[in-house]
Amino acid sequence: MGRLVSLIGVMVFCLAGCSNSDWRTASREPAGIAPSPDKVADAVIEVYAADAFSWRGWFAVHTWIAVKPEKAQEYTVYEVVGWRVRQGHPALRTYSTKTPDRYWYGARPEKVLSIQGEKATALIPKVTQAVANYPWANEYQVFPGPNSNTFPAWVGLQVPELELALPFSAIGSGYANNEEASD
Repeated sequence: MGRLVSLIGVMVFCLAGCSNSDWRTASREPAGIAPSPDKVADAVIEVYAADAFSWRGWFAVHTWIAVKPEKAQEYTVYEVVGWRVRQGHPALRTYSTKTPDRYWYGARPEKVLSIQGEKATALIPKVTQAVANYPWANEYQVFPGPNSNTFPAWVGLQVPELELALPFSAIGSGYANNEEASD
């Protein structure tokens, strides 16, 4: 019984105070790892992963996809965010930006995938179509999914030419194999 009480105490402490900052003031600055659309005319597809916010970052990442067609001046970023559903919006969010590599609420992103040039040009329409067909665009569940990691995993399954391999800490990515996705 003592071990259980200690474990519960650690969990309560972590839930209450393990965050390194307030999400409202956490960095969302660009990491400087994405090709600048002002300098790179080639088409680009990139997938990023950053530690999830707060205590979840100890074991999980948040992932997203960015595409930039040839000569485009901005990237289109696709990501799934749970709080959007709680506010009555779709979980799948799409936006344009020159900096798709922003910190994820204080966590520096890492590139999981980077494709440039002719291959990216050929794959961007397939990625865009896969995004449009994402079956859980209005749903979010931390575990087992669908969540932010289910989304790029599902796109990777629809566009195998991406050869996308998400990190082990992309919890929920396995939900993309769910039978509902093939309906």
